[in-house]
Amino acid sequence: MKIGVISFAHMHAFSYTKALLEIEGVELVGIADPVEERGRKYAEHFGTVYYQDYRELLTQGLDGVIVTSENVHHKEHVLAAAKAGVHVLCEKPLSTNIQDAQTMIDACKANGVLLQTAFPVRYNTTVVRAKQMIDEGKLGRILAMKGTNRGRNPGGWFVDPKLSGGGAVIDHTVHVADIMRWITGTEVKDVYAEVDHLISDTPIDDSGILTMEFDNGVFATLDCSWSRNKEFPTWGDVTLEIIGSEGTLSIDATSQKLHVYTDESGYRHHAWGDGMDASLVRDFVSSISSGAAEASVTGEDGLRALAIALAAYRSSESHRTVAMAEL
Repeated sequence: MKIGVISFAHMHAFSYTKALLEIEGVELVGIADPVEERGRKYAEHFGTVYYQDYRELLTQGLDGVIVTSENVHHKEHVLAAAKAGVHVLCEKPLSTNIQDAQTMIDACKANGVLLQTAFPVRYNTTVVRAKQMIDEGKLGRILAMKGTNRGRNPGGWFVDPKLSGGGAVIDHTVHVADIMRWITGTEVKDVYAEVDHLISDTPIDDSGILTMEFDNGVFATLDCSWSRNKEFPTWGDVTLEIIGSEGTLSIDATSQKLHVYTDESGYRHHAWGDGMDASLVRDFVSSISSGAAEASVTGEDGLRALAIALAAYRSSESHRTVAMAEL
């Protein structure tokens, strides 16, 4: 199977590409990146061909492509891949607005290719086990949830709204919002949010608290902030507390770690065990191989999570609860 990667702008590109090389029968055909120095660096590192123009990469008989460009460029790259008949794994958020996300979904369907949203947290062992327990009824009726996705400010294009579509709220809402939707099997009905710039030197939203109500009455909150400083021992966290009528459950998606102390770097976390990114990439490749009718995590999943983040921005601006039906 032939797979390519479009852009190393996003830091996840490295782990996704590394995962590709670990899958038997997969050929990394090339890396396309408009930034020549960056593209050549990673093409050399992974022993593949560098393409400055992604359109040339798409003519190489690819079966699939991983899109890890700046958020604003996802639409362009996904539409080009769909036109070329190439299946797509697209980094989150799927787009910077709902209209573009829907256009991407429609194009992939029209061209008969998969569009998978990169939500690796769905593949985390603790999250998978939690969903199993909930599906088995071990928590009874779900009443409420509290989630966090708190990380470091990544800087670079992430703090340029023209490229990212926003700050922490669009970056960190989508992961946990997707997990909440997936676990409960229901959709968010309305959102109230407080969003602000409190920490960063760059004027960008770095702090956000969302309050969500789901169609089935479940109440949830989410801290989606870039509130971890540069010396924090890891990039951040993904946690979820679930309260049910018959019990409670706590999830820490990054709990598989060692606490490491060195003179050079002080206190750091060293991850071990499950690799969410690798599991995501393996699933994408498996879906292509099996001829699946749709991806495990669809473009629609990406759109729904994006819509929650956009509702949070609108709520913060208007100082009111926003119904998802308004978007």
